[in-house]
Amino acid sequence: MWPRTNAFPAVLLLLLTPVLFGCAGEPEAGPGTASPSVRAEAEPGVGSEAEVPTSLAPPVQESVEVPSLPPANDRGIVEGGDVSWPQCPKGMGIKERRTLGLPMPLETAEYVIIGLTNGPAFHPNPCLASQVEWAKKNKLMTSAYAVTSFPDEATTRRYGGEGPGDPETRIGRLTNVGYQQALWNLETMKRAGLESPAIWIDVEPVAVWEWSDDVAANQAVVTGAVAGYRDAGKRVGVYSIEGLWTPIVGDLQLQLPEWRPAGESSRSAALERCGGDWMFQGGAAVMVQWLENNRDRNVTCPGESVQLPLWFHQY
Repeated sequence: MWPRTNAFPAVLLLLLTPVLFGCAGEPEAGPGTASPSVRAEAEPGVGSEAEVPTSLAPPVQESVEVPSLPPANDRGIVEGGDVSWPQCPKGMGIKERRTLGLPMPLETAEYVIIGLTNGPAFHPNPCLASQVEWAKKNKLMTSAYAVTSFPDEATTRRYGGEGPGDPETRIGRLTNVGYQQALWNLETMKRAGLESPAIWIDVEPVAVWEWSDDVAANQAVVTGAVAGYRDAGKRVGVYSIEGLWTPIVGDLQLQLPEWRPAGESSRSAALERCGGDWMFQGGAAVMVQWLENNRDRNVTCPGESVQLPLWFHQY
């Protein structure tokens, strides 16, 4: 306990301390310091709408009338033909496919599909260049088709190493062979000067170059060819029919447009094959073909003439 004689001055000092400090004035605000209760005056252009100079304002867009596109020109059923090595002068080509000198399409033909091979793949149509010149002279629309065929061992060794397939597997090598068939045919087209936005792959039995009994192996060749044409920017369709397609590639569904043959028959019989009942790999029919007087004749299916520019080049 503190001594009594010293307590009073100390207590008095303690009582006076709040008064002394409470009388001190508030400190003046320093430069640049604003009181929290006072809103700082906004700087010009900050926090308020600034006037945009007229020269920087976006121009007023005037409405533009877009002309309506003309309706697609459905010309109805359009007649054409197809040619390849059988129409070359007699005696040309490989010994297994000597040319026959068959007649060229009729004057009523407006288009021609020109075959690129002398039957099997890697063998060119021996008169391709002259057939292209014939089409140009007659100012026809042109497209191209190519037979896809199964390779022998030597061909597989030669062409099976490059392409989208795995060269370490049999299926991969066969895929690559199909791919190389496509590239080879495209180079043949280029040398002959044949223009076409599309290629029709022809899948049917090829005598001497028979398809294998392995459906998966056959499918690899066909899908490889499709990939080759597509990678080159070509539209792809398929020429075949159920009785030819299924024994070779089984139930392969590429869902590509179809060109269907009717054999030695008539125009009306061929047109019947435009129907969905004749679909063989999931695609709609664009054209049908029939044989008459040693000529391969063709017509577009109803409603398909509007697609002619997708499949043909106009000379």
